[in-house]
Amino acid sequence: MIREETVFGPIRSRRLGSSLGINLLPTQGKLCNFDCIYCECGWNKDGRNDTKLPTAEDVRQALETKLKQCQLDDVAIDSITFSGDGEPTLNPDFPQIIDDTIRLRDRYYPDSKITVLSNATMVHKPEVFAALRKVDNPTMKIDAPTNELIESINHPAPGYDINKVLEALKQFGGDFILQTMFLRSKNFDSSKPEALNGWMDIVRLLRPREVMVYTIDRPTPEECLQKFTVEEMRQIVQPLIDEGFTIQIKG
Repeated sequence: MIREETVFGPIRSRRLGSSLGINLLPTQGKLCNFDCIYCECGWNKDGRNDTKLPTAEDVRQALETKLKQCQLDDVAIDSITFSGDGEPTLNPDFPQIIDDTIRLRDRYYPDSKITVLSNATMVHKPEVFAALRKVDNPTMKIDAPTNELIESINHPAPGYDINKVLEALKQFGGDFILQTMFLRSKNFDSSKPEALNGWMDIVRLLRPREVMVYTIDRPTPEECLQKFTVEEMRQIVQPLIDEGFTIQIKG
């Protein structure tokens, strides 16, 4: 499902409540350095008709217009969420856009949170990390603990290295949210020891302030993926809960 607007919603999010979305990527295409088997936007190859990225000014104008209208209509906004059709931190204006968004949030919806949903591949860039530190909910995705397993579920662009990503994420000092998709495919199972044990070790290494575990909720580009129930996920992560980690589980 390609978002055809730079600012869309608000929509009801199972994780974020009333969420006003911001798409920093092409409105008629998809741009991502992952090609996840479960992505609701489809495969990257099917979203290449549009490569134009919105500028910081494009986003500022669209966001202010939407926030004014939502305020007039008395629409609640719990989160202003950077998601969209791919990886938001790939937009070269990302740092400026974050600064603009904070100013507009403070003016129109000061009680709402700013959330960035990211695959964490650009955190090693100082300007991206600095921008992420300014938002309320920097939400960084890690679905598997090794490069081989990540290849089977996320299909990252060449050069991806989970160890490089982990080193970058250590900069947060635990002040971020770790997000993980749980699913089963013909090549991957989040509950198997080769995936689960290493992932738990990553949680223990990074010690995020919250772990967000969820499963498939919408149509996926790869067929025959299987979702987990909430109870299955709860049993899987129970050792981390017992260790004191805050874990949000969404079916």
